[in-house]
Amino acid sequence: MKSRLTRLGALALASAFGVSLALAQSPKPAAAPSGPQPIKLDLIPLQAPWTKVCQKDASGAKEFCRTIRAFGQAADQPPTLAMAIDSLSGEDKRIVRMQLPEGLLIRPGFRLLLEKLEPIDGRYSICAGGSCFAEAEVTGSAIAALKKVSIASVVVRNQVGAEVTFNVPMHDFAAAFDGPPVDPKKIEEQNKALQDQLEKKGKDLREQIEKTQPPVAAAPSPSASSTPAPKPSK
Repeated sequence: MKSRLTRLGALALASAFGVSLALAQSPKPAAAPSGPQPIKLDLIPLQAPWTKVCQKDASGAKEFCRTIRAFGQAADQPPTLAMAIDSLSGEDKRIVRMQLPEGLLIRPGFRLLLEKLEPIDGRYSICAGGSCFAEAEVTGSAIAALKKVSIASVVVRNQVGAEVTFNVPMHDFAAAFDGPPVDPKKIEEQNKALQDQLEKKGKDLREQIEKTQPPVAAAPSPSASSTPAPKPSK
């Protein structure tokens, strides 16, 4: 089941959004703490709906579907995390995939916390292009919980060993997961709109920086009336 979902889900989360992820740095405390302090980040959706895309497997007998959404810390910032749930028709087990920012410890993997369920352990599969990709196999009970909860917490550890919790809002997930897939053209339009928004933000930021910098004085040009140096005597 897992290998079939991996093969059918070859479209990476990064290509779905076309942007790298960003992890905000926690502010430095005035006094050094006794140990790594936990960090909690409440994320917001960067796309209006969850997006569901489907395709037939190689035999044409089963349908593979991915329900995906990107989340960030602010609407005008790059995504912090992307979550996708992959399913294959007729199978109870599904794969939850994460695209996470780099700079996190790989060895402990991640934990998915859902209300009234035991923590679900996941592992990283690869890091590339400024992001790390992780996955966990879940059953129908976990999917049912994802449909009901308002928040799903993704727990990881950063390079200094501090626990980082991403609180991911799950509203509208059930409607998208159980509903029909969207037109691929609509996905392209959503991705382009997100990319344009991030590019505009970057352009505005560069212009603000340029306005605060003092103008560079032009180098003085040689005076036309300056006396040429005398020729050496023979």
